[in-house]
Amino acid sequence: MSNGKAIQALDLHKSYDEIQAVRGVSFDVRQGEVFALLGPNGAGKSTIISMLCCLLQPSQGEAFVMGHSILKEPSEVKAAIGVIPQEVALYEDLSARENLIFWGKMYGLRGPALKQRVDEILELIGLRARQKGRVGKFSGGMKRRLNIGIGLLHRPQVVIMDEPTVGIDPQSRRNILDNVKELRGEGMTVLYTTHYMEEAQELADHIASMDMGEIIAQGTCDDLIKIVGECDRVDLTISASADRVLETWKATPGVYQVMPEDGKLGLLVDDSNLVLPKLFESASGAGVRITWVDIQEPNLEAVFLHLTGRALRD
Repeated sequence: MSNGKAIQALDLHKSYDEIQAVRGVSFDVRQGEVFALLGPNGAGKSTIISMLCCLLQPSQGEAFVMGHSILKEPSEVKAAIGVIPQEVALYEDLSARENLIFWGKMYGLRGPALKQRVDEILELIGLRARQKGRVGKFSGGMKRRLNIGIGLLHRPQVVIMDEPTVGIDPQSRRNILDNVKELRGEGMTVLYTTHYMEEAQELADHIASMDMGEIIAQGTCDDLIKIVGECDRVDLTISASADRVLETWKATPGVYQVMPEDGKLGLLVDDSNLVLPKLFESASGAGVRITWVDIQEPNLEAVFLHLTGRALRD
């Protein structure tokens, strides 16, 4: 693609009756980078993926994958991409190798080229030793890894991974994240959706943070963190109802935001060393004890909290 863009999304909208699942989303993914769509479940990430894969028609807008229009050239788009969906699509009565051979033939691979590619994929996803095992007996993480291998069989120009680490064990998750890094090292373009902030921070060259069908911020991880400046994220638990201190803490100098969440209070403050003594003092004055404190440097969670008023969660 002459302009160096593997994916170009232009004002994408998708509505279902009265529900606006995606509202005016635009972004560019450069060739050879990992681009993360980060946001909670229901933010519109999977709907965008479905439009880019030509499975859903946008209500408005257009997108191009390797220069091909999702509206006018769906066959060319599908040939350029490898898709790793949220749901595992495997034949559980077959072995890992047999699954790869079956899907390789579906992609048009044959003979020695197919055997070589299956061997390469088994090595990449760490399943060579289990290649003859029946998939129905695999763990969820092993199935996810095999699913990724299938999406890579035909050496696509763009790999689209939709929440690939949801509900799997830590070892398999680590393996998948390392696979993504290897793909980037080989020059592959990866569009990666996740609601795990730490995955986006570790993997992505560029991030688009989404909420309620819209992109609320995008750029590099450093670009996004600059939105909250040098703020610290402080999480607290207290011995009484949050109502006892909420308004007082919101009015405390140096506190930018206070949000109750899951039995805790999440605060954005400009300097935790200066602000925390004030919080303890005002809590004591209200007859409330602070029972636990956690302080974090600025991260994508703080950005999401700052922009939406709530934490990024499942």
